[in-house]
Amino acid sequence: MPELPEVETVRRGLEERLLGRRVTRAETRRKNLRIPLPERFAERMEGRCFERLDRVGKYILAYLDDGTVLIIHLGMSGRFTLEENGKSPEGRHDHVVFFMEDGTVATYCDPRRFGLITLCREEEVASHRLLANMGPDPLGNEFNGPFLAGRLAGKRSPIKAALLDQKIVAGLGNIYVCEALYYAGISPKRSAHTVQGARAERLATAIRQVLDKALAAGGSSLRDYVQANGELGYFQHQFSVYGREGEACPKCDCGKAVKRIVQSGRSSFYCAARQR
Repeated sequence: MPELPEVETVRRGLEERLLGRRVTRAETRRKNLRIPLPERFAERMEGRCFERLDRVGKYILAYLDDGTVLIIHLGMSGRFTLEENGKSPEGRHDHVVFFMEDGTVATYCDPRRFGLITLCREEEVASHRLLANMGPDPLGNEFNGPFLAGRLAGKRSPIKAALLDQKIVAGLGNIYVCEALYYAGISPKRSAHTVQGARAERLATAIRQVLDKALAAGGSSLRDYVQANGELGYFQHQFSVYGREGEACPKCDCGKAVKRIVQSGRSSFYCAARQR
């Protein structure tokens, strides 16, 4: 599933091409994705102008000129492609298409249909059921060691599971949690409530570092993910531990290989010597 860097990369790509531009026509080629599309969605999008594109966790929020907000989640395999030819796409999984006034065609493609697109009023965003309980953004100003420590206090679950809880930190997923824990020298098995003080500071810093590096590389390209311009991201070539089971630990001379364990049905990769 696309994580924060991938979603932010898509948001930036869409912002560059859609901001300030008007939808001349929209097409919906099925009635639902993960959830039903809003009633009269194509009709309601026609004539609307994109005024702002934000992100909350793994959700993209597109603010329109009539006070409505387009909420987008990419799910497992959703992606946007942008073309300048003004032509209608013909892909089997091209489910929602926006035709812009300058000839740009923005197409939402989702083979597995685990993504979603819906609408709400701007004043309803903070209380919307998809967004109301989201934790802080790890790239936001309020996110730091003491803040993270406060969120983890009393949590008896493994730190890996706690960081995947979108109510604690918004936007993190399996890949970047594995990498951040490695950078911070913290075992994915450690109880979350013990990540306090200097340890929480290291982890907060590591989370920012790994996300910044992934953004600089354009996100990752595992399975179906591509950027809005169709190019692949390259951070997967920089993974320290994710997907590297059996390989030597890249940042220490412990002589140990990267291990893989399964936690809550997901793979965790770590160095048992480096991460405590």
